[in-house]
Amino acid sequence: MKILFKLKQLIKLYGLDAYIVPKNDEFFSEYAFPNRLKTLSNFSGSAGFSIITKFENYLFVDGRYLIQSKIESGKNFKIVEIPYSLPRNILNKSKFKKIGYDPKLFTSSTLKSFFGQEYQLIPIEKNLIDAVFYEKNKNNNFFFKINDKIVGENVSSKVNRLFNILKKNKSDSIFISAPENVAWLLNIRGKDNPNSPIPNSRIILDKKKNIFLFTNLKKIKNIKNKIKYKKIKFFSFKKFYDILVKSNSSFFTIDKLTCSVFFQGLIRSRYKINNYVDPIYYLKSIKNKIEIKNMELAHVKDGVALTKFLYWIKQQKNFGFDELFLEKKLETFRKKNKEYIYPSFNTIAGSGPNSAIIHYRATKKTNRRIKKNDIFLCDSGGQYKYGTTDVTRTVCFAKQSKRIKNIFTRVLKGHIAVVTNDLNKTKKGYLIDRKARYYLNKINLDYGHGTGHGVGFFLNVHEGPQAISKFNSVELQEGMIVSNEPGYYEEGRFGIRIENLIYVERKKNKLRFKNLTMAPIDGDLISKELLNLKEKNYLLKYNLEVYSNISKYLNKDEKSWLLKSIQ
Repeated sequence: MKILFKLKQLIKLYGLDAYIVPKNDEFFSEYAFPNRLKTLSNFSGSAGFSIITKFENYLFVDGRYLIQSKIESGKNFKIVEIPYSLPRNILNKSKFKKIGYDPKLFTSSTLKSFFGQEYQLIPIEKNLIDAVFYEKNKNNNFFFKINDKIVGENVSSKVNRLFNILKKNKSDSIFISAPENVAWLLNIRGKDNPNSPIPNSRIILDKKKNIFLFTNLKKIKNIKNKIKYKKIKFFSFKKFYDILVKSNSSFFTIDKLTCSVFFQGLIRSRYKINNYVDPIYYLKSIKNKIEIKNMELAHVKDGVALTKFLYWIKQQKNFGFDELFLEKKLETFRKKNKEYIYPSFNTIAGSGPNSAIIHYRATKKTNRRIKKNDIFLCDSGGQYKYGTTDVTRTVCFAKQSKRIKNIFTRVLKGHIAVVTNDLNKTKKGYLIDRKARYYLNKINLDYGHGTGHGVGFFLNVHEGPQAISKFNSVELQEGMIVSNEPGYYEEGRFGIRIENLIYVERKKNKLRFKNLTMAPIDGDLISKELLNLKEKNYLLKYNLEVYSNISKYLNKDEKSWLLKSIQ
């Protein structure tokens, strides 16, 4: 509350009517540092923003975080669901004429979508949250190079592919503002984010294929010579404008998703701009055969860890353990693999009513002891040196009601409908999303999140442009990876989600989904009579595939349990 009070004083001092505080940092990272929104509001979700006025506090979140935001921030903030309501729909235009923002934290397209053209948006270079609460980044971890053989393509090849796209777009140069795209292009990784191996960096690539890399020079000094590209030069972030003015370019491509108002202004002051989506998003979304092969390996190893965990938890007779304990227990199984680095996101280990919070994270305050009649939802993943995983399993420990089993089975039917979808007829995410919801919608139920997101290769667990969601029209292509995670959540009672990662493969000139995730689905929650023959056959085939891939890594008891669980 002290920070909120001080911020309102600064708003008044700067002559503003309101101030915007986003979740993202200046690199537009999902796992931001500093997390100014959490500092201000206590909201810990991965997406959202706040608008603070002289008299009101608004917190804008999407459907995934409605319950969570009410619990964490509802006391001091009015919760508004996006995209159904935006600032331009909430704020009175006559009262809020001057709205301040940090130009390093917003793109022009985001501001336009939030406010339209009706408001006077005033850039304030000194971030007002930092003015009242400054959090110093103590991360000094070095960047590291990953072997070209692991990703199946060297830097020169990637630069050439990118350059050919730029030529078609009639651009001389491109400003790559997203660190994950820099990581992909240079085959480097870092530890500037807690869950993603991202090296905070930016690049200018000019018409002569010169690469100007702007980053923390201390962190990259150990791998300078390992980046096998002759036309690369290294600079501190402070040198950006000095290098920019020396460019011989006429047209710059900037990324409208991550190029901030600040950098857009610097570039526009010297050059003409093509405001596109960075082509690297599309290039890195299509994994080559080597990346797919390594992702399969990562998911076998991850599946072993998760299966061992599921076996262990299913054998427990005394339920004295809690959510935080289970989160750590799963982590111990993953850590047995030497190639495992850390979680790909904060593990969601929710029981009973906590499982209904879509992106729940157990804390000392919310931590709950597991009861025998509870449903337990565990959404977790790992970063491995050869891939990224993300999987959700919902399990029970005692016989559940007919209603709960009915709902779980309908979620499963939606899950199966996605993975068995005919991609030769239906490639667009929003059309596949409808199939996932169909069986829940038949009994007037639904869920407040997309059915699937794109996944990076040893990068961000969430990436685009592909997704299976109501609003995504990107056609899925061979090599794209998406999650398949329909669910259902009943506030204060229980939550259900089944998630596998799947990828698009070409077989005999036809496209189809293939599972990456290798872990059993809890048969104790399935009402078999609700499954048709096709669905039963799919489930049997999937479980046999799981057994075939991971059984050799299990002990005798684990193997026996897995075999018995096959439906």
